[in-house]
Amino acid sequence: MRTTSYLMILVAVPLITAGCLNPPSQRDYRQDMRYFVQNISAQAGQANPGFLIIPQNGHELLTLDGDSEGDPATGYINSIDGVGREDLFYGYLGDDRPTPVEESESILAFLAIAEGRDVQVLVTDYCSSESFISLSYSESQNRGFISFAADSRELDSIPTFPPQPHNLNADDVLTLSDARNFLYLINPASFAGIDSFLDSIRSTNYDLIIIDPYFDGRVLTSHEVESLGTKAHGGRRLVIAYMSIGEAEDYRYYWDDAWNANPPVWLDGENPDWEGNFKVKYWHDDWQTLIYCSRDSFLNRILEAGFDGVYLDLIDAYEYYE
Repeated sequence: MRTTSYLMILVAVPLITAGCLNPPSQRDYRQDMRYFVQNISAQAGQANPGFLIIPQNGHELLTLDGDSEGDPATGYINSIDGVGREDLFYGYLGDDRPTPVEESESILAFLAIAEGRDVQVLVTDYCSSESFISLSYSESQNRGFISFAADSRELDSIPTFPPQPHNLNADDVLTLSDARNFLYLINPASFAGIDSFLDSIRSTNYDLIIIDPYFDGRVLTSHEVESLGTKAHGGRRLVIAYMSIGEAEDYRYYWDDAWNANPPVWLDGENPDWEGNFKVKYWHDDWQTLIYCSRDSFLNRILEAGFDGVYLDLIDAYEYYE
């Protein structure tokens, strides 16, 4: 775990612009998202060259035309270290339900592009039966992916099966390619308090953990983050911060209650499936300033806390606008 204190993260990075003043009819929503991720990567890399960028879903962004046979989106691919994918083998139609083969194969064609360019694939399946969990892990392992079988869509628990992480690894994990497994735990509501939450993670042997950088309204301290960087058996591991960039969340520090009555131009409707989450015009300068382009940005707070990288969610927000 890095312990450097980043007192001044905001640096002069040449930004890739999507042309925020273009009329909506001229927008390329997918390219807008690629530029967004690329700029986050550039900003983080200036502060911490080893900082990991891992977008979740949005696999069609890996090619310029959204076709698995299309030309790779090289600029985007070169800006990321991994790509997360939910529901690859279980969960696409509902928890504990196998994903239709045609859907899995379509996604796998894109993930092969990532793997072929040394971008590590992280798979999260949603299943709780022991047989499905075992099959989920074997399907990913056979393809060189690292994976997590979540027994709750809320991502609020540490699974009890298997009793130790799949592909238990005693070695130090210093890079993404070193990891053999991961834990995805971004909802701490079921834990009694922050000490219980942190102690539960410390007692595990996962190679990589993805957590929300906030607990009960405050960002984790660099000391707390550093304490999570050691596995129970002593090996080092990576600690990755979850950050949604395709939706705004009304429980985040950046939320202004005045937006409830008078929303800014970039704030859109509430996600009917997730209360308190709102669609955003993610290409808008004001939203991007909140995420990565200011001293008090979400990314800056994550860097100052000493996380090893970010797991970027709602990358597929372009689907909403298309």
